[in-house]
Amino acid sequence: MVNEALEALPYDRRPASLYEPVKYVLSLGGKRIRPVLMLLAYNLYKDNPADIMMQALALETYHNYTLLHDDLMDNADLRRGHETVHKRWDANTAILSGDSMLVLAYQRMQQCPKEHLQAVLDVFTETALEIGEGQQYDMDFETRNDVTEDEYIEMIRLKTSVLLACAVKIGALLAGAPQEDVDNLYKFGEQLGLAFQLQDDLLDVYGDPKVFGKAIGGDITSNKKTYMLINAVNRANPEQRQELMRWIEAKEFNRDEKVRAVTALYDQIGIRQLCEQKINHYFDECRKYLARVGVDDKRKQQLLDYTDEMMERRK
Repeated sequence: MVNEALEALPYDRRPASLYEPVKYVLSLGGKRIRPVLMLLAYNLYKDNPADIMMQALALETYHNYTLLHDDLMDNADLRRGHETVHKRWDANTAILSGDSMLVLAYQRMQQCPKEHLQAVLDVFTETALEIGEGQQYDMDFETRNDVTEDEYIEMIRLKTSVLLACAVKIGALLAGAPQEDVDNLYKFGEQLGLAFQLQDDLLDVYGDPKVFGKAIGGDITSNKKTYMLINAVNRANPEQRQELMRWIEAKEFNRDEKVRAVTALYDQIGIRQLCEQKINHYFDECRKYLARVGVDDKRKQQLLDYTDEMMERRK
């Protein structure tokens, strides 16, 4: 439903060379989690979620804009198995087409009923600012070895969680939901986003490469400050910490050897179990907030089923 609607979006403006990368990025697929969450939140109150499809597409356009610029900043070659925009075209095209995607996202979001326009744009704009802040924190952490667990959780809340929270909040706002429900749905999305990102951290170390769709261990080889690495450093005994720091500080190394060695340290320290407990904590919290939403449990079932499916993924 979302994919078909994305494909049907017209791009009539010129030059075509500016909009071709936009169409390309949005055609690469993906889980479409954010638009689906928005539609499901709206569907808690109203039976015609297709009525807010343009706002759902706006959020997906925005999300993919952030990925396009992330790929450029990371100098990534591939996204979902396809060339990234700066590789297929060039860096200048990636910047300019990405900027146009941001504007298109706002243009699509504002096509909502006037009585909801201000509230919707306020949420969307605050979220966009927070995501930029989260990205900056993530970049700042690259040069630090003293990042705390709390700092990391706040970074992923800003970089990842708030967009899921934004999705369900806008869906609820457009449905005319009571303010208490809107607030609880936002917290639901926020906690779900934290669980979802921590699961990404876990899958990058312990996922099946055939299912995950890429080689595991990318976070380990790049010394990315994840929940897992932060807690491994903090909980290691002196010998384990010394070996861990040796791998972190190594300028030259065999990739597979480093992934195996650091994963073995995670196993010794109990990092997998610790991360799984944290994921379960946030997932339990998100369900508590959904339970407080004042609609019939039967209407919540589809949203519950979808979140269960999200958290049972292996990729």
